[in-house]
Amino acid sequence: MSGIEDVLANSLSWSTSTGTVLDEQDATDIFSILASEEDGLAEMAENFLNSGITYYSNGDYEEAAKAFAASISLDPDSDYSSDATKYLAQTYIELDETDKAIETYEAAVMRDPDNADFRTALGQLYYSEERYEDAVVQYGKAVEIDDSAENRYAYGESLLKVEDYEEAEYQFNKVKRSDPDSYAGDYGLGKMYALMEDYETAIEHFQAALEIDPTFYDAYAEMGYAYADVGEFEVAREIQEGLEELDEDLAETLELYIDQVENPEISFAYATSTFPYQTSSGYPVSAIDSYLENAGAELSMTMVFQFSKGMDIASVTNVYNWSITRADGDNVATTYNYGDEIPSTEISLDYYPDYVIYDPDTYTATVGFTVRQNETADGTIDPSHIVFSFDGEDVYGVEMSEYGDEYSGFSGSA
Repeated sequence: MSGIEDVLANSLSWSTSTGTVLDEQDATDIFSILASEEDGLAEMAENFLNSGITYYSNGDYEEAAKAFAASISLDPDSDYSSDATKYLAQTYIELDETDKAIETYEAAVMRDPDNADFRTALGQLYYSEERYEDAVVQYGKAVEIDDSAENRYAYGESLLKVEDYEEAEYQFNKVKRSDPDSYAGDYGLGKMYALMEDYETAIEHFQAALEIDPTFYDAYAEMGYAYADVGEFEVAREIQEGLEELDEDLAETLELYIDQVENPEISFAYATSTFPYQTSSGYPVSAIDSYLENAGAELSMTMVFQFSKGMDIASVTNVYNWSITRADGDNVATTYNYGDEIPSTEISLDYYPDYVIYDPDTYTATVGFTVRQNETADGTIDPSHIVFSFDGEDVYGVEMSEYGDEYSGFSGSA
């Protein structure tokens, strides 16, 4: 038994040791003895609290936890009990025993259900453990006890997690009315509208929050998230670049988010590709390689593409996510054979490639396909207007950008 446990055990046996004394006293004397004992317990509770703080400061969290628990047990209704409860919960967090920290506040709420501080602390722990329904209950009770702007904002944040946007909106608006000089109300409303995918309104509230406090860079970052979510990646990256000089951590987090949600694109084709993708219409197939001078000859060729971000390997290497076609459209400049009638000598390529190899380190895909000479050995082709299209996704499951999901030698990425 440790010193703390020994003292605590002895202190809790006071009724036995004083039993004969109480039997011999009248009512007034008995009351005095009990009052004296209560004063002694309060003093011991204070002593254990101070001992716990000393242990905590020295990093001895095991002993600190025992001391704080002893302080609470000795006099659970004292002022010292409230402080000991907070210290004990924090000690358990330091010990990576969040479940015990939660139990500490749950017991405290049972003892003192009208203590808003206990309820908000318990709500915060529930929130950190993703027990959002439980957090909503505690924050809601805290608001009933103390409807401060801080408690209402915390309540609103927890409501967002359970998608109760109507009640969250009510709470954030109450925050705005009760504390108009604070950016909290607009910030909460901005996050709520972003979750509802009303990004325009969300951005308006983030801007309002910044008008109140231009140094509240979290609102600036949230604007970046909103612009990224709506697909305005250039604006989002401008915000991210602006944040780099203001708050590096927020800038880095925003950059990672943009990288994650931004639609991938085919950036360009490498010159190491064996297919002469930049040559124009009427190009002799035999000029591609001397082997193709022979009638009916076949030659495997490649196009090497650079993606803008990391891609899903299975998606890229699935040949049925690719297509090889002739360019078509209203603009004759970008159309196969410049819109002219296609000659009988023109050869065709298979719609799907033969294979695709992906390098996840360089984000490059090598697309292999076959070029076939015609039976009269006079085949022609328009390589610059052959379109290589990809309909797949990146490592995050994000689909290709509609502005960069295909490539031709004439138009580039489109």
